[in-house]
Amino acid sequence: MRSIVPEKDEIVTTTTTTTAEAPASQAHGRIGLPTASALYVAAVLGTGILVLPGLGVDAAGPASILAVVIVLALSIPLAGTFAALAGRYPDGGGVATFVRLALGDTAARATGYLFLFGVGFGAPVVAALGGEYVTSAFGLDRGWVAPIGLGFLALSLVLNLFGLRVSGGVQLGLSALLVTVVIGVISSAAPAVRPDNFEPFMPHGWAGVGLAVSLFVWAFAGGEAITHVAHEFRNPRRTIIWATVIGISVVGAAYLALQVVTVGVFGAAGSQSEAPLIDLVAVNWPGFGPAVVGGIATVIVLGVLNAYVPAFANLTASLGRDRHLPRWFAKGGEAGAVPRRAIALVAVLNLGYASVFFVFGLELETFILIHTASMVSLYFAGMVAAVRLLERGTVGWWMAVVSLVFTGALLVLAWQNLLVPAMLVVVAVVVTLIRRARRG
Repeated sequence: MRSIVPEKDEIVTTTTTTTAEAPASQAHGRIGLPTASALYVAAVLGTGILVLPGLGVDAAGPASILAVVIVLALSIPLAGTFAALAGRYPDGGGVATFVRLALGDTAARATGYLFLFGVGFGAPVVAALGGEYVTSAFGLDRGWVAPIGLGFLALSLVLNLFGLRVSGGVQLGLSALLVTVVIGVISSAAPAVRPDNFEPFMPHGWAGVGLAVSLFVWAFAGGEAITHVAHEFRNPRRTIIWATVIGISVVGAAYLALQVVTVGVFGAAGSQSEAPLIDLVAVNWPGFGPAVVGGIATVIVLGVLNAYVPAFANLTASLGRDRHLPRWFAKGGEAGAVPRRAIALVAVLNLGYASVFFVFGLELETFILIHTASMVSLYFAGMVAAVRLLERGTVGWWMAVVSLVFTGALLVLAWQNLLVPAMLVVVAVVVTLIRRARRG
């Protein structure tokens, strides 16, 4: 598969950018709007509903509702910018492709590494949450958390070996169940909401709200994952725009309603268990509710992994194509094909990260913050590229400008967790320097 721009290997590019469409990926896939929307909802809503409402309350108390509103409002232009870029430049490289077009090879390599190796820290989180909910719901010993979590990862990898058309069809059903369970949880717990639980509204001050905002980046992250499969969509420009509109509307409504109910039921103390969603359902459905949520949590976890595995795999194939990884991984990266070699690398990374997490008993929040710091770094690079690539003065360009300011502020908030992203950027620069030394 040919690269969409001429090869170059520079730390900084000084060439001017163009708003012309990239010529790659002319042969698009057959994925329509329903499946595209399902992938978006699963990637963004996902496992965050299993843990973030509780973590948000711990960080900011009732003001966690304000944190949700802030992140939701600022995520709209971010999602719109990614949709505009993916519609114009549909390619398996996703954000790395946008950055390459605007900023050159080294920046693209760093962006690709941020997603593949940095955002990949989310895999153990997804696996652990799945294991926690299944064991809690069915009364199993906590020793089963790790095997169940690793089983989720393995199943998602196997499913994607059959291609996006098969996994995408499964995703449509999984996302429908996901939305159904959120509506059910909110409806079941709403009668138990107490107005006095919303006071004091900001027990930890603005610092708590800032921490909650950093956590809720996880809640609204995921839209960038769809950019890696945009070349599989039928009529990418139109499909991804409408999938984004549908997805962000569903996710925003779900998180806001769920946070209000969580605060209203538990107050500033929040839920005290590892599975707060089960506690929320158990308020009015004791005995029966936890088992239902445990089963649906299985669907949620598989849905999220099923959305992210093809994104990681397509990115890996594109990094191989563009020589940021060995070219051996590039096979299967074109629209309609299955990048099985890339999936093998994704399997090593996901299962490896998860094994380290479980063996050493590491903290869930630590992995979430590394994941979100990598995601914010990726977003910032993508928005810099968008400002250069999109036509100046258009709606898309203004959304990119707003999002650039937003992601810059998030980088400041995440400064304590930027060690891993910084290391990945350094590795990308070192690779460039080594290549230049060899060629010189």
